[in-house]
Amino acid sequence: MEIILLQDVPNLGNKNDVVTVRNGYARNYLIPRGMAVTATESAKKVIAENIKQQAHKEAKIKAEAEQLAKKLEGVKLTIGAKTSSTGKIFGSVNNIQIAEALAAKGFEIDRKSITLSEDQVKEVGTYKAEIKLHREVKVSIEFEVVSE
Repeated sequence: MEIILLQDVPNLGNKNDVVTVRNGYARNYLIPRGMAVTATESAKKVIAENIKQQAHKEAKIKAEAEQLAKKLEGVKLTIGAKTSSTGKIFGSVNNIQIAEALAAKGFEIDRKSITLSEDQVKEVGTYKAEIKLHREVKVSIEFEVVSE
């Protein structure tokens, strides 16, 4: 079944994409939750017009994201954590703490757009995190976990 996505759906597509999915997935999950509509000819024409109107807005948003990415490239964060004598952290460092450290440096980044290079950071050391600023703009920052 062909559908038009009304919002970004992970592992499927972005807003206004026309994708083909199984009938049950579309009828029972995507359409009732307002994530998609059936791709009829009239719906395709409406989406095409919306895409034309939003093209210049997207270009401006992408340019702003690229500027922010350039500013973030040189940023190194230091995150303090309580540790044992062997260097193991009590708990773990997550994307919330990275977002707070970025906010302290003047960068307001949503914690949901931050992905850690490793599943869990549980030891003192240097790690990388990837920040998705735009669907086409990603930046990698380095952060160091130190003992408090």
